[in-house]
Amino acid sequence: MNPLTRQYLLVTANYWAFTLTDGALRMLVVLHFHQLGYSPLQVAMLFVFYEIFGVVTNLVGGWLGARLGLNRTMNLGLVLQVGALAMLAVPAAMLAVPWVMAAQALSGIAKDLNKMSAKGSIKLLVPGDHQARLYRWVALLTGSKNALKGVGFFLGALLLAWLGFAGAVLAMAAALALVWVGSLLFLQADLGRAKAKPKFRELLSKSPAINRLSAARLFLFGARDVWFVVALPVFLAEVLGWPHAQVGGFMALWIIGYGGVQALAPAITGLRRGPVPDGRAAFGWALPLAALAAGMAAALWAGWPAQTVLVTGLLVFGVLFALNSALHSYLIVSYAREDGVSLDVGFYYMANAGGRLLGTVLSGAVYQAWGLAACLAISAAFVLVAALVSLGLPRHERAAPATIK
Repeated sequence: MNPLTRQYLLVTANYWAFTLTDGALRMLVVLHFHQLGYSPLQVAMLFVFYEIFGVVTNLVGGWLGARLGLNRTMNLGLVLQVGALAMLAVPAAMLAVPWVMAAQALSGIAKDLNKMSAKGSIKLLVPGDHQARLYRWVALLTGSKNALKGVGFFLGALLLAWLGFAGAVLAMAAALALVWVGSLLFLQADLGRAKAKPKFRELLSKSPAINRLSAARLFLFGARDVWFVVALPVFLAEVLGWPHAQVGGFMALWIIGYGGVQALAPAITGLRRGPVPDGRAAFGWALPLAALAAGMAAALWAGWPAQTVLVTGLLVFGVLFALNSALHSYLIVSYAREDGVSLDVGFYYMANAGGRLLGTVLSGAVYQAWGLAACLAISAAFVLVAALVSLGLPRHERAAPATIK
């Protein structure tokens, strides 16, 4: 097997294992603490440190990755996630809000170190003139990760029913510790270390394209999480009366389908028929997503059957959102400089984490005040902003068919 392909598979497997625990932990926390009587806003606040520290980690983690190597930041992310899971395996009486928020903060640091390292590594494993291959590899990594995150949602709900909260987090900590040992042994040393040691003041991107794409990413992910993180699972359980296993199953299937579409994004967006995507594609695919979210909000306000609107509408939303996310993920890796790639990727995913933070807080607050339809209306507005920002992204001067290699 080609050494680059072997490293790609190792990075992907590492990312997969981490993602399973990340998705499962999110569902465990939402369902467990809602079951204990926490309000939607209180549940959302449990994730605030997770997102805040994700913002900081992506910025500083990109600098660390350039100085130390992406293999080290990836392995650090794994061991921190093991620690976060172990923190939550304490007796129930110790699971106070500050303790859970601290564990979520550690998990947020771990998640974004792992994610930034995995995405940055792909840039270094694909030759610069093979943009079609880069698009396919990024789409496959991102799509498979999100599909497994959906499996993690279902796994979290299942483990909560089988083992209880403490037993579930202990089982995941033990499994991830084994993955960490394997990663230490086999992942290529010094992957992604910059030739010139970047200064701390170089954290902020100087590239207009990366700055614009980062702003679009912030609003795109805020648009998803404003209804997804707290509002939807609480609405399904509280208003529609779905049992926890059904809530976890639906959200798992949504994420799995979303990941599958991401993996197929190069084929769906016409890679074989034309050039690799550019700013025009990012704008064009965002518009129908904004229209769909607005239509769903209007349907709920008009009193249409909520279950039909949500199940049907969110399946279509998942397809469109997956294509938008896959395009963004390819564009950041394509725009990033090769030497010190983690600096650009880290800055971009800092904006991604900022969008998740904004969406998470609004998901609890807006749902509690005005309901799910208002969350979807805000989602539509955020996607529209992302589309308008994408108008400033670079475009191909001349369309030429992409070479598939």
